[in-house]
Amino acid sequence: MFIDTHMHEMTYSKDSFLKLDQMAAIAREKGLGGICITDHDSMGLKDYAAEYTRKTGFPVFVGIEFFSLQGDIVAFGIDDYPRERIRAQEFIDLVRAQGGVCFAAHPFRNNNRGLEDHLRQVEGLHGLEVLNGSTSIEACKTAARYARELGLFTLGSSDCHVPEKVGVCATYFPEEVRTMEEFLAVFKKGDMKPAYYDGSTYRIIDIKECGEFPQTIL
Repeated sequence: MFIDTHMHEMTYSKDSFLKLDQMAAIAREKGLGGICITDHDSMGLKDYAAEYTRKTGFPVFVGIEFFSLQGDIVAFGIDDYPRERIRAQEFIDLVRAQGGVCFAAHPFRNNNRGLEDHLRQVEGLHGLEVLNGSTSIEACKTAARYARELGLFTLGSSDCHVPEKVGVCATYFPEEVRTMEEFLAVFKKGDMKPAYYDGSTYRIIDIKECGEFPQTIL
């Protein structure tokens, strides 16, 4: 199944123009099996998303995009998170101590919010976002090279804030996941692959095989 693993909903991400029901509708239309809400430094949508999933049967997994002192890290499976910026390594350690998973978001985007070469200095990241729908292809290719070098899991996601970006990139999960427990279990196996939407279906990129990236991401 395909899941968009990094998305922003307007209630707690003030730079987003998306509501949850709109995000889910577009995701379903494109063939996604679930979506992830990863608001900026907040997990405030967690209860609402759980109720939405219960009512609709469409999985919505809530994580967080935490702006560490070295850059953005997306995490899932945690209940406690800092209310102020801390070092990337401290946040990674906190996530792992709670049994969660985390990946570096858009590590080479040119906005001073990616971990960049700090990737070589931290320990414990599970993966890298190597395909981000709001980041240049060249920056994504650099992330892919680092993922191969460091042996990290690879993910794709839209990082959407507007309707046209929902689901432009996603992550292929080799097993069906409908609960957070299932999501975490499959994530920790590390067999996910990034994918992009070509207008009719999702195309998987095998980073280990140096798979071909799209020229652009609309």
